Amino acid sequence: MTDVPRWFSETKDGHSQWYVERFRTLHDEGADLGGEARLIDAIVPPGSRVLDAGCGPGRVGAVLHARGHTVVGVDADPVLIEAAQDDHPGPRWLVADLSTLDLDEDPFDLAVVAGNVMVFVAPGTEQRVLESLRRHVRPGGRVVLGFATDRELSVADFDAAAEAAGLVHEQRFATWDLVPFADDADFAVTFLRVP
Repeated sequence: MTDVPRWFSETKDGHSQWYVERFRTLHDEGADLGGEARLIDAIVPPGSRVLDAGCGPGRVGAVLHARGHTVVGVDADPVLIEAAQDDHPGPRWLVADLSTLDLDEDPFDLAVVAGNVMVFVAPGTEQRVLESLRRHVRPGGRVVLGFATDRELSVADFDAAAEAAGLVHEQRFATWDLVPFADDADFAVTFLRVP
């Protein structure tokens, strides 16, 4: 096991800045970048506290903030956090590793983990990441995660890590717009509940 996230160990130099520019360009072109945020907004009460875990340059947290939620976004990459701070003032953006996250915050109503975050954490830390998210979400709250199923993390291994972390599986879909999940789906959006 290593503590270096795959985001750093398995990408090329300049990848972070490329990622920032990619989403800035998509935004400027009018692409719909708020799908995950619309789903989260629909399942939490108005004015909820949301943890945007692995927030990247802030696209999900920014939409949730604009819809009236209190958002704290965390990402291990300082380049992405700087972009979030520059492009989306309002939410609180912090550099932090999800496997060791220890925020001095009131519990969140929900943690959203979009954008393949789980396949970019350090190998072998998936359960620690999920345990960390569980600690930061209030009892009865949710952790909603989406990731590509053709990467290093299988759905079965993810489910085992979630169960070991004490999270309860509620639902799974193939997309953020709730297409039903099938075994051959190339993406999984999973709803977990904190008991």
